[in-house]
Amino acid sequence: MFAATEQFMLERGSENFTLRDVSKRGEVSIGSIYLRFKSKDNLVREVIAHQLERVAHDEREMLIRAIGESPNLSDYIPRYVAAYAEMLRTHAPFLRLIMERAQRDPLVAEPGKETARRSEQSSTEAMLRYRHEFGGEDHELKANAAYQIIFSTLARYLSLGSVAETQIESEWASLKTELGRMTLAYLKQDL
Repeated sequence: MFAATEQFMLERGSENFTLRDVSKRGEVSIGSIYLRFKSKDNLVREVIAHQLERVAHDEREMLIRAIGESPNLSDYIPRYVAAYAEMLRTHAPFLRLIMERAQRDPLVAEPGKETARRSEQSSTEAMLRYRHEFGGEDHELKANAAYQIIFSTLARYLSLGSVAETQIESEWASLKTELGRMTLAYLKQDL
């Protein structure tokens, strides 16, 4: 049921499918679906919850790798930006669907907001491991601002939460590189 629902959501870029479609592809009776989930909305919410767990897991793993491979801020920031960008890009098709659903469904909006808060917190804390290399005084403010800039830039490029924009592959590589360089310069600047 889960796999079939995920496939339909990704293939169609929407929730434009029926439980009969899920039943047929998943080779399970409609009665079994209703017995377990009561409605299509509940099934979709469970699939979304599962996807949010995947995003959180992948982000944790990405942060662990980036920190483990980075003895200093100059190594960490470009590595983090590149890895975070690719992690978001991998999950972008589902993140778009989740954000669209969250606009009208509080049972999706709240877990989505919590996932976003955890992402912000863990990314900011990871940057703060290198605070001794930051310029200026308010390191928490700088790390949080850096995360907001990174996420906002990548989310816009990936059309998360907005209408899809034209994406040019060569711009993606350049965007990741320059975003890493700008963020590093900002964090080290003595402001």
